[in-house]
Amino acid sequence: MSSQIVVRGAREHNLKNIDVTMPRDRLVVITGLSGSGKSSLAFDTIFAEGQRRYVESLSVYARQFLGQLDKPDVDAIEGLSPAIAIDQKGISRNPRSTVGTITEIYDFLRLLYARVGRPHCPIDGRPLTRHSVQQMVDAILGLPDGSRILLLAPLVRERAGERQKLMALNASAQSAIDEARKQGFVRVRVDGEVLDLADEIKLDRYRPHTVEVVVDRLVVRHSADAGTGADHPDRVRITDSVETALRLGGGMLGVQIVGGEELTFSQQYACPVHGPTNIGSLEPRDFSFNSPSGACPTCDGLGVVREPDPDLIIPDRSLSLAEGAVLPWSKVSKAQRRYFDDLLASLAAHMGFSVDTPVRDLSPDALATVLYGTNGDVVPLRYHLRGEERSVNAPFEGVIPSLRRRLAEATDDEERGQLEQYLTPRTCPACGGARLRPEVLAVTVGGSNIAQVAQLPISEALEWAQRLFDAVVQRTRPKGSGAATQAETAADAPSDGGFDLTGREAQIALPIAREVRARLSFLVDVGLGYLTLDRPALTLSGGEAQRIRLATQIGSGLSGALYVLDEPSIGLHPRDTGRLLETLRRLRDLGNSVLVVEHDEDT
Repeated sequence: MSSQIVVRGAREHNLKNIDVTMPRDRLVVITGLSGSGKSSLAFDTIFAEGQRRYVESLSVYARQFLGQLDKPDVDAIEGLSPAIAIDQKGISRNPRSTVGTITEIYDFLRLLYARVGRPHCPIDGRPLTRHSVQQMVDAILGLPDGSRILLLAPLVRERAGERQKLMALNASAQSAIDEARKQGFVRVRVDGEVLDLADEIKLDRYRPHTVEVVVDRLVVRHSADAGTGADHPDRVRITDSVETALRLGGGMLGVQIVGGEELTFSQQYACPVHGPTNIGSLEPRDFSFNSPSGACPTCDGLGVVREPDPDLIIPDRSLSLAEGAVLPWSKVSKAQRRYFDDLLASLAAHMGFSVDTPVRDLSPDALATVLYGTNGDVVPLRYHLRGEERSVNAPFEGVIPSLRRRLAEATDDEERGQLEQYLTPRTCPACGGARLRPEVLAVTVGGSNIAQVAQLPISEALEWAQRLFDAVVQRTRPKGSGAATQAETAADAPSDGGFDLTGREAQIALPIAREVRARLSFLVDVGLGYLTLDRPALTLSGGEAQRIRLATQIGSGLSGALYVLDEPSIGLHPRDTGRLLETLRRLRDLGNSVLVVEHDEDT
C-alpha cells in the first residue's frame, strides 16, 4: 500500500489545477486564509472521492439506497482510504436526541441499570424485593421452631379514595369473600381479624377494607433429621399452600406469625407498604425515553409539555377585554367573537368588574377567573346563538381550559396550528424533565438513578464512573496470591464506594463500567466536560457537535480510515487545545490518516 496520498489536477471550486502529496497514517493540517481553498481540497475533493470509491465498492443492491455520488473535478488521487468527515454541521434535528444517545453512553447506562440496578418504591423509596416460591418456602421453614403461622392470600387492600370508588372497591371485596367461600376456603382475615366463612360477613360500604384468604394454618417444626432442607416433612404442604396463595393473591403472599410480626413476599417487585409496582424484570428498554415501556406517559419521553401561556394569551395587558385583549377569543369569526364577548360580559357583571377596564388594572381574582374559570361554581351566563339571546346558569369555563378543550377536539392541522401558537414548552410536572416513568426513576446504582447521572456535567459523571469502575475491580479481584478465581470471590458482601453490588453483579458491571469510563474520558479530553449527557442535541454548537463525533470515533476503535475535520478547535478555550491535539494524535495512533482544516495557523 502506498505511504502517501497523492492528488493531481484538483480543480474543484476555486482550486487551480493543483497537485498535492501528503503522508498516510499521519496528522496533516491544511491552513490558510479564508477562501484559499482549504475546504475545497479537504472535503470537496479528497473526502468526496474517498466516499465515492467506497460506495462504488458496494453491491448494486446496496448502492440503490445511497444514491449517485458525483466525481470531484480532479485528474487522479492515489493512496486513498475510506473517508469519514467530521464537520461542524448539526448532529441531529430530532428533539429526542441527547449527548448521551449520540455517543451511545446512555445505551451502556441503560444496560448497567437493567442488570445491576436496585429498584425502590416510587412513593416512599423503600427497597423493592421479589422472591421465588423456593425462597418463600425456605424463609417460612427458617422461622423459629414452634412458630404458629397463617399463610394469607391478599384479595383486596385497604385504599382510601373518593366515595364512589370506595363503594366499588368494597363491592369487589364482598364479591371476593363470596368467591373464597365457593372455592372451599374456611377462613378470611378482614382488617386484621380472622373470620369464619361459615358465618355471614357484611362489610361497611363507606370504610376501606383489607381482605385476605387464610390459605393454611400450621406450626413450624424443625425436624432433627431433615432440618429445614429438602427432606423436611412439611415442605410439600407449605409449597402447595404458597403456590395457592400466590395464585389467589396475584403473586403476593402474607405470612402472619401469631403473636408476632407479619412477613410479606412477592413474585413481582413489591413494596412492603404499597404492594406491587408496575415493573417487571428490568430490561434496557425500560430505561429508554424513546420506548413506551420507559417513557414518561405525560410527556411521552420528551421531558417537556406544551402548556397554555397566559403571556401569549394576553400579550398586551393595556387593552381591555372588550378591546380583544384575549387573543384566542378575539382572532375568531364574528359570531364566535360575539359569543365570547357575551360570556366575558356575563362574568364581569357577576363579579363586579368592567370589561372596559384594562387587563393590567383587573384584580388578581378577576384575572384568574377569566383565565382558569370558576372551578365548577355556577354563574348566570347570557350569550347569543344563531341570532337569539339565551341565558343559562353554568360554570364559566375559562380561557385556558377552553383552549385545552379546543386543542383536544381539533380535527385539522390548520386549526391545531392556530391554537398551538398560545402554548409554550414547560418542564413536565410528572417526571420533572427526567423523561422516564416514576418506577424506572426509582431504580438506582450507587444511590443515583439514571436521570441523575445523565444530569451531571460530564467531568463529574466521569468521577462517578471511575468510582464505579474501582468498586467493581476491587469486588472482582481474586483474593490471595492468585490461587483464588473471580468466581470464588463472588460473595454477597457489598462492594466499596457506595455501590452495593454482589460479586456476580460486579462481574457483569465490569465491562460496562470500563466502556462508560473510556467514552466519558474521550469527551473530557476534547474539552466537553461541561456538557451533560441529557443535553439536547438541538442545542449544541457546530464545534461541540464536531468534537462529540470526534470522541465517538475514538471510542469506536476504527483503523485504516481517513478522517477529515473542519476547524475542530473553534470555540475551544486555549487551555484545552493541547488536549484536543492529544486526542487527534490518539486517533492517528489507531492507524488512521487525520486531515485537519484549520484557519488559525498558530493553533
